[in-house]
Amino acid sequence: GLITFVVTLVLNNTTRLSIPKKTPTPKEFYDVISPSTYRFILNQPELCLKKTPFLVLMIPVTLKDTEARTAIRRTWGQDGLIPSVTILHLFVIGQPAQSDPLLQEHLEKESKEYGDIIQMDFVDSYHNLTIKTMMIMNWIATYCQGARYAMKIDADIFLNVRYLVDYLHGQSESSRKDYITGSVISDGAPHRDSFNKWYISEDLYPDNWYPPYLSGAAYVFSTDLARKILWASRFVRPIRLEDVYVGLCLQVLGVKPTYATRFLGLRNLFEVRSLKYE
Repeated sequence: GLITFVVTLVLNNTTRLSIPKKTPTPKEFYDVISPSTYRFILNQPELCLKKTPFLVLMIPVTLKDTEARTAIRRTWGQDGLIPSVTILHLFVIGQPAQSDPLLQEHLEKESKEYGDIIQMDFVDSYHNLTIKTMMIMNWIATYCQGARYAMKIDADIFLNVRYLVDYLHGQSESSRKDYITGSVISDGAPHRDSFNKWYISEDLYPDNWYPPYLSGAAYVFSTDLARKILWASRFVRPIRLEDVYVGLCLQVLGVKPTYATRFLGLRNLFEVRSLKYE
């Protein structure tokens, strides 16, 4: 098996963490998810220089999801939704496998108009969601470390922003560090059927169980974790299940996901149900 040992990570010359670490991933695997492999096509590097957000909503979408972006800007992503709280939203996009110059031109106009689009030159696909998630972590770590919380949330989710902000305001001081919350899956197991959407081979992941991880539909984390997850990714071989992958990085860090509940623990705040709309 893999040899586990302890390394001391120095952050900001002040914080020292003893972290269980696995053997570094071979370079050809790490390069797949390394931020240095990809370049920005569109970026908003100064967004957090102008303000210090309480919450940054990072929304993975594809180039053609124009209607979804419009709907989010008009609803839970609209600016000034909660006047006393600074909340930013950003759409995170890759490139289509087949070039589409017209759609790209529209996206660049949209980016100039709204200033809420980040695009990098990886291929946008279901199998590359792990790459997209690591690009989200990299953007937070590089350009918005001053924000208190970030949220990765899918575009087909409706978010009750006020309720979330109230919930986060009610958290203890400890939630500002090594904090990640959402719908925790603590009994996840690999699917070995090669026809299954979530198939993973024994060669890629030999264990019978996944460590606790958060449903990829939506989760919130303290922004210090973005840099730490990027660091941990050097020791976790990439898999296409982005939510499980983040869980594996958390395991390297020794960080346990927090299950978001209220009302004596009886209500899951990240419960996802079908919502009919016109």
